[in-house]
Amino acid sequence: MRGMKNLNEHDWIAVDRALAPRSLAAFVKMVWRELEPANPYVHGWHIDAVCSHLEAITRGDITRLLITIPPGTMKSLMVNVFWPLWEWGPMCMPAMRYIAASHAQDLSIRDNLKMRRVLESAWYQDRWPLAFSSDQNQKTKFENAETGFRHACAIASMTGNRGDRVILDDPHTVEAALSEAARETALRVFTETIPTRLNSPENSAIVVVMQRLHEEDIAGYIIENKLGYEHLMLPMEYEPERRCVTSIGFRDPRVTEGELLFPERFPRDVVDRDKHAMGELAAAGQFQQRPAPRTGGFFDWEAFTIVNAVPKMKCVIRYWDKAGTQDGGCYTAGVKIGRGMDDKYYVLDVVRGQWSAPERERRMLAAAEEDGKKVYIWIEQEPGSGGKESAQSTIANMAGFRVKAEAPTGDKQTRAEPYSIQVEGGNVMLLEGRWNKAYIDEHKTFPRGKYKDQIDAAAGAFNKLLEKKSKRIRMAFIGPGGTCNELVIGG
Repeated sequence: MRGMKNLNEHDWIAVDRALAPRSLAAFVKMVWRELEPANPYVHGWHIDAVCSHLEAITRGDITRLLITIPPGTMKSLMVNVFWPLWEWGPMCMPAMRYIAASHAQDLSIRDNLKMRRVLESAWYQDRWPLAFSSDQNQKTKFENAETGFRHACAIASMTGNRGDRVILDDPHTVEAALSEAARETALRVFTETIPTRLNSPENSAIVVVMQRLHEEDIAGYIIENKLGYEHLMLPMEYEPERRCVTSIGFRDPRVTEGELLFPERFPRDVVDRDKHAMGELAAAGQFQQRPAPRTGGFFDWEAFTIVNAVPKMKCVIRYWDKAGTQDGGCYTAGVKIGRGMDDKYYVLDVVRGQWSAPERERRMLAAAEEDGKKVYIWIEQEPGSGGKESAQSTIANMAGFRVKAEAPTGDKQTRAEPYSIQVEGGNVMLLEGRWNKAYIDEHKTFPRGKYKDQIDAAAGAFNKLLEKKSKRIRMAFIGPGGTCNELVIGG
């Protein structure tokens, strides 16, 4: 160390040039003071983990990488700024071309400007001289003299250029992740556009870095469809059953349940404070990298009791949430719920499948015949004339049964809230059956899960039972002394 103090500027440049190619994490520490001179660098082991996976792409060991990590952990800087700077300079790869997209172009431009500012600095140019192209040097796209470029865009407008590295950083906003239409747009771009933006289908790399926001977000799609991505999953608090292990030899080094990811910046009091402000659902996705809390979010699903016998029922309703797709599309679900003589609610049966319209009608009729004519049947009517015609067709198909249709109002969460309250209160029992697991699993991820058909149907049946309970038969009669009285029957 005594000898290091005697190094002159030329010597320090030589040291940096020798050390930087050996480690992206070491390069990050070097560059930090050029990018954030007013803020001291704070290191965490997760930085080494992210950098080692990006280095694996540089070596050509992997070409698809998914990183799910909490906000505030330097993910955008590492992937969008430091890594491209490292490849262009220390790794002598100035011809690399980067396309960086986010849910908003402004965010991609932000990182473009940061990278360009470092490139133009005397510190970088003294160590890795690299000239800009005079023809292309804008905030949305700049090019170097070796034909490498960095292009910033919104995920919805990824057309034109092809890159050696395509980076998706936060492809969803928190709000858009809850919108089915917005998620479908992002997924369509991801599946249809991004594969065509690669210079080399075999060797070019795609990196997705984000926080989990919904079961059907882009990360969820990658995982469910087994697209061959290396998945670096780093939750804020360690969960042993979800320990991350990857093919390059990484293993989450934490061993204690609840151990923090980045205590140097996010100590326990800060994490607890932010979790309380965010709420369980948001903390599960943004901190823990799963779309629903470990113990449930909207539904306290652990409050379900599975029983092997039920009491006599006061009223039974089967409610259908219809779909007309098969082969991986939406499900049709018919949930049968009864109110027992003990005033508890019993989920008696669930019929669910991905059927064509004719097969769906056969299944619904078969369920009605098995249930018997004492069971009330309700059908959720989809909006528009097509939904009305479909409901009328189903009613005609079930002639002889007590079947009606309704066009529900309000969003799915609002309709499910009365049912959720009774679940939490321990007043909803499940009759033991093969459908129990799939039914409970859907409750674990609502409203951010991929499927909601069983809950839609359960909430519909439950709300109809409440309507039946609230109805009263009122009979007027003349009492002693000629007074008018009212007798209330029902409920």
